[in-house]
Amino acid sequence: MKQILAPVLSALIATAALPALAAEPLSATQFESYVLGKTLYFGQAGQSYGVEEYLPNRKVRWSFLDGKCKDGIWYEDAGQICFVYEDTPEPQCWSFFDEGTGLRAVFENDPANTVLYEAQQNDEPMLCLGPDVGV
Repeated sequence: MKQILAPVLSALIATAALPALAAEPLSATQFESYVLGKTLYFGQAGQSYGVEEYLPNRKVRWSFLDGKCKDGIWYEDAGQICFVYEDTPEPQCWSFFDEGTGLRAVFENDPANTVLYEAQQNDEPMLCLGPDVGV
């Protein structure tokens, strides 16, 4: 029995000593396959952060969960998924990773590398309120 267990234990110890392989970010094709037709809710550090609806032709709708929505598009650039919104012409580029339980998103434009996690998903449209109306 010792002769059988020794090689198995040696292999397990050697495998445990190896550094974990870094996950590869999703390509545009993988990202599109994951998100198309879905509404994803994102969180940060255990708090709600925002929601994004992924529409055909790489169009998106984003909200910070305040009912104010902004439309945009996404595209791939240098292996990152970049978003441009109607009120923000400068691209906001992210790396997305499939964690098995949802997406992890790393904001690449941010020196602190803001990280968001997919908290929930569904196929329902987002709730967007109309523009502010004054008297």
